[in-house]
Amino acid sequence: MSDLPALPVTFRPGRTRAVLLTAAVVLFAVITAVALLLERLGPGERLSFVLTGALLAGVPLTLARPKVVADETGVTVVNIVSRRHLEWAEILQVNLRQGDPWVFLNLSDGTSLPALGIQPGIARQRAVADARTLRALVEARSIQDPERSSGDAQS
Repeated sequence: MSDLPALPVTFRPGRTRAVLLTAAVVLFAVITAVALLLERLGPGERLSFVLTGALLAGVPLTLARPKVVADETGVTVVNIVSRRHLEWAEILQVNLRQGDPWVFLNLSDGTSLPALGIQPGIARQRAVADARTLRALVEARSIQDPERSSGDAQS
C-alpha cells in the first residue's frame, strides 16, 4: 500500500472553494465601496453597510468550510455547520456513486454521513480520485470484521 498518501491528508473541493472565497471577497469589497462612494451617508450608515457586507460575505465563507481530514486516529468530517471525528473502524464504506452530490460514508452504527469535502461539482475527476484515495485509506486502516468481509460481496 505504498501508493497511499502520508497522513495527515486533507480533501477539499478546491475549485468550488476558490470560487466561494473569491465571491466572498468581491461581495465584501463591492458593498464597502458602495458605502464609501455614497456621499450622503453618515458614519453610522457607512458602518452598517460594511457590517452588512461582512455578514453577507460570511455566507460563501461558510459554504467553503467543508473538508475531510484523514490522520492516524481516523477521519474528521467538517461539513457546513458540523464537525465529526470518526475512528477508522467506524467507517465501513466510502461511496461516491454517479449523480451523488458528495461522498457518503457508511458507518458501523448503521447510519450514513455525508462528507461534503469531496464533491464532484466543478472537478469530477478530482473528486473521484479523492474518494478512491479515502476508500483505500479506510480499507488499509480499518479493522475488518471477518463476517462482513466474507459475507459481503458489495464494495
